Amino acid sequence: MLSGERKSANRFQFLTMLDGGLLPERTPMRTPYGLEIIENCLACPHREERLFCNLSEPSVRALAAITSSAAYPKGATLFVEGQPARGVFILCNGRVKLSTSSADGKTLILRISEPGEVLGLPATVTGKSYELTADIIEPAQANFIARNDFLNFLRENGDVALRVAQQLGETYHLAISEMRTIGLSHSASEKLARFLLEWAANCPEEKGQVRIKMTLTHEEIAQMIGSSRETVTRLLADFRRKQLLQVVGSTLILRSKADLEAIING
Repeated sequence: MLSGERKSANRFQFLTMLDGGLLPERTPMRTPYGLEIIENCLACPHREERLFCNLSEPSVRALAAITSSAAYPKGATLFVEGQPARGVFILCNGRVKLSTSSADGKTLILRISEPGEVLGLPATVTGKSYELTADIIEPAQANFIARNDFLNFLRENGDVALRVAQQLGETYHLAISEMRTIGLSHSASEKLARFLLEWAANCPEEKGQVRIKMTLTHEEIAQMIGSSRETVTRLLADFRRKQLLQVVGSTLILRSKADLEAIING
């Protein structure tokens, strides 16, 4: 049984590792996995900037009454491809890798979900199995809502149904963008350049450079662009040699967005 299932309405529970054991953490000086915990949807400082969470106060109160929140470590799995849909997860903090796998074990990462996204939405609405696997790639907090509670919530709150439609629309556009990256790029270097520019799209540019906190491995980047780990490693080294980017720990510094765009444009 996955740990995100709702055990009681409006109940917040999380665990932290302490002396090798799992103990309830209530001390305000510590939070699980170093997260900025959001204990209540009404008090969330990010409500207005997130599509699904930007609801009327009555809707947010109703939402808070049917959610249970949990903190997850890197590597945890929220749901698995082919599993009957139990409900949705609203991502509060952290990021989640959404992927699909073939029978021979090959994996394709469709996208990386950001805070505010509702995960498992299509399967929960349609009543079908989850179409993707959702893995935590950095410590995260997510609110779980059981399927029946979520569907009743939609029936009773029209503004929420509109947000769900908008979320599904955004998911569709992201899927088309991913297909364009993989299917219409002519070379692995073009795919990697496009990936880096898309990853940097929301990062501020300073003195012509963009810093990206890269939490993905070379293998995961390869799974996102439909390539091999060896090819990604070789291309990143080539990009560094051409001074297109610089690597400092887990940070990628894009030194010339224009040169990366030139690779895409041929």
